[in-house]
Amino acid sequence: MIRKAKISDLDGISKIYDKIHTLEEAGKISTGWIRDVYPTRDTAKTALGRGDMFVNVSGAKVIASAVINSFQDETYAKCEKWSVEAKEDEVMVIHTLTVDPDESSKGVARAFVAFYEKYAKEKGCKTLRLDTNEKNERARALYKSLGYRETGVFPCEFNGIPGVNLVLFEKNI
Repeated sequence: MIRKAKISDLDGISKIYDKIHTLEEAGKISTGWIRDVYPTRDTAKTALGRGDMFVNVSGAKVIASAVINSFQDETYAKCEKWSVEAKEDEVMVIHTLTVDPDESSKGVARAFVAFYEKYAKEKGCKTLRLDTNEKNERARALYKSLGYRETGVFPCEFNGIPGVNLVLFEKNI
């Protein structure tokens, strides 16, 4: 079940971040994220405060999380290949999509993206946008398989992480 997150979900979200950071540090996955930089418990807490953090729960366990809003990082303004010119309130963006590694390859990420797409349609958006680190080949493959188009790769500092090549994606709805 995907729903808006509550403060009681914060520990579950943080546990997912910790598991992902541990796998990254062991060289088993490549997200480009850095422990204690991004994402952190404060990342989730800030999103909770804004009311744009969502979770997928199975029983009482948080198995996935993401931030869904209209915020486009300054890097998005550098992209000249958006296929739809849209005002901020006509764009929906998913940020920091995470899945508990114990739930990997079970369709959890796909279900979350489907929720995001439905949510955006209900809000009257024209287009969906998102980003990922160029190093995150698994996420890039997922988004492409779901019909998202890469619009460019942009060098930047992203969420406190220097030297990121940020890949931007778009899908029109």
